[in-house]
Amino acid sequence: MSENIEVLWQGGDSFDIDIRDHVVRTDQPRLDSGPTPVELFVGALASCVALYAVRYLRRRQLPSGLSVTARYEMADNPQRVGRIDLEVHAPGLPPGLRRSFEAVIEHCTVHNSLRQPAEVGFTILASGDQEAVPV
Repeated sequence: MSENIEVLWQGGDSFDIDIRDHVVRTDQPRLDSGPTPVELFVGALASCVALYAVRYLRRRQLPSGLSVTARYEMADNPQRVGRIDLEVHAPGLPPGLRRSFEAVIEHCTVHNSLRQPAEVGFTILASGDQEAVPV
């Protein structure tokens, strides 16, 4: 099943990401009308881990109060996110469930996608082209 997301330039360094019936804006710090794409990327991982964590706690009828803090570092050659550290605060988690909890949150879809990267293809449709040209 293929899903579509459209990104539309809003001027400057600002873009609107149309996802189903939602719009998420990305920008750069100068105008700062939204998170940067890198912040959104790290936030996607953190929110995916949080979702899996809350579902785990909910299935066991454990209190939540859950939060996830993400810290990341950039790397060079090529420029990219080089490291992400997630701190999961699960105050209602009993010590005996720690390992199974960890196993569940480590397999969220975004984390799986980082561990086994997706193939990325580019197609360019320039002015005057009759059809898209794969790169």
